[in-house]
Amino acid sequence: MNTVHARRSHATSFSGRAEPRPYPHPHPLLDEVLRGAVAIGALLLILVPETRGMHPQLGWLPLWLLGMPLVAWWAAYRFPLPGRTRGGPSSRETPPVRRRLPQARRRARPRAPVGRVRAVA
Repeated sequence: MNTVHARRSHATSFSGRAEPRPYPHPHPLLDEVLRGAVAIGALLLILVPETRGMHPQLGWLPLWLLGMPLVAWWAAYRFPLPGRTRGGPSSRETPPVRRRLPQARRRARPRAPVGRVRAVA
């Protein structure tokens, strides 16, 4: 049973609060390929000075040799935020304090006087 409701029931407890999920791990082959791409790109940038410049068709080479493989590797782990621990207390457990003020309303504009319009001659 792979429905939205079945997935949602695992994510929330009876109290309605979201339970912390462990970070999903990508396929081991994908992880290995992305690690290799990051390592090769870093080595090329360190050892070959020409790779630190621009290419007429590709643009800035460090972006393609190091930046894009790093972002792909991060995306494979579904973008975990740095500094957050797995299963630890999250900042979402305590709801933010909201001010209970009335919502702003537009003021009613004064109506124009109703009457005959004079022609300007």
